[in-house]
Order: sequence, then C-alpha cells, then structure tokens
Amino acid sequence: MITGVVMPATLNSLPANKRMKVYVAGVCALALMALMAFDTKVLSLAELEGEVGFSPENFAQQSFPEIKEYIETNAVEANVLAPEALESAGASGEKYGVPSGIGHVIPVTLTGVVVDEKSGIYTVNVADMSDEIVIRVQAGSAINGTTLRDTTGDIQFSDFTNQIEYQNAGAALNEEMKRQILSEMAGQDLTGKTLVIAGSFNMINPKNWLITPVSIAITD
Repeated sequence: MITGVVMPATLNSLPANKRMKVYVAGVCALALMALMAFDTKVLSLAELEGEVGFSPENFAQQSFPEIKEYIETNAVEANVLAPEALESAGASGEKYGVPSGIGHVIPVTLTGVVVDEKSGIYTVNVADMSDEIVIRVQAGSAINGTTLRDTTGDIQFSDFTNQIEYQNAGAALNEEMKRQILSEMAGQDLTGKTLVIAGSFNMINPKNWLITPVSIAITD
C-alpha cells in the first residue's frame, strides 16, 4: 500500500490543484518502487561472501558434512594402524593419511572404553592394541588444532585471502563439529563407557594420538 494515495471518492472532493499534487506524488512513488525493483540484485552465497567478506561459519557449515563423510569412508581401524605406525610413522602416514605441516593427518576409527577424562580430553583403551600407544579424544568445550581442516588435503592456504581466514576456517570447523556432534553428549559422564569413534589426528608421535572426532556413538 502506498502512503499518501487517497481513495477516488476523497480525491473528487479536493480542489483540482490538490488532486494534481496527489496524482504526481503517487506516480513518483510507483516510479521509485519500480526503479528499486529493477536495481535489486539476487546474490548467491559465494557472491554474498564476496560482497561482505569471508564467513568462517558459512564455510564450516558447508564443509563439515563433506569432511565427516571423507573421514568415515577412509578411516583405518586403529588396530590395523597401530603396529604399522610403531614400525614407521612416516610410511603409515603416507599409506593412510595426507601430509601436514609436520607428519600426516590420518582418519581413524576405533571402539574403546573411556578410562580417564581431563579438561574435556578422554583417554580411551582399545582392546588388542599395544600399551605403548596412548589414545586421547577431544570431546570437551575447547577443541584445539586444525586436524578437521587438514584431513582431506583439499583445503589449502591458497583457497583463502590470508592466514587469518585460513586459521578462522579451521577454528570454525571445530565449532561446527561441537555443535553437530558433541552437543548431544554435553554433561554426560563417559568414564567407563564404550565408545565407537571416527575421527582424525595428526600423527607426529606414533605413540600419542590426539583424535578430533566427527562421530561418537555410546554403546553402553
């Protein structure tokens, strides 16, 4: 409805000069609306980000499902990886993972019992694995590192404008994982529980795995 447009019966009661002013105002309003509609541009998400700048949150929402699927599809069983990692971290990293700044990022799956928790990091015992290897899983309020960003090898620094965007992308993926995966576990005491986990970790020390999960199922 255009403000200032008077109904015909009212217009007829106005003097001719005032009726003309009302007509002119109405025509101008309609013309303005037509120009605004003509000038309106519908932007895609990529174009919108180009207009308003990079959004780490949008990037994470779009990318996390693909990363999760990649990990779950390509994860090696922990029991399979463990002896190969102890024999040669480099060779096993090349076989199962992708190069990182240091070492390799490897997708892995395991079933184990939570034996300890400290600051949101759970130590998990996996049957038939060497006691030399300590497996820990990040499942608290603070998720550190860029393992999720780096795990496929497809997300590169060259995809971003600068180092800040690259770092923010990694942090946003951690937050998206928390929102989609860890929020369902919030407040639960997992000690003594058996968990089925898929995730990835940066294997620098083959005896110390710090896994960032993309799925956790509690089986008992």
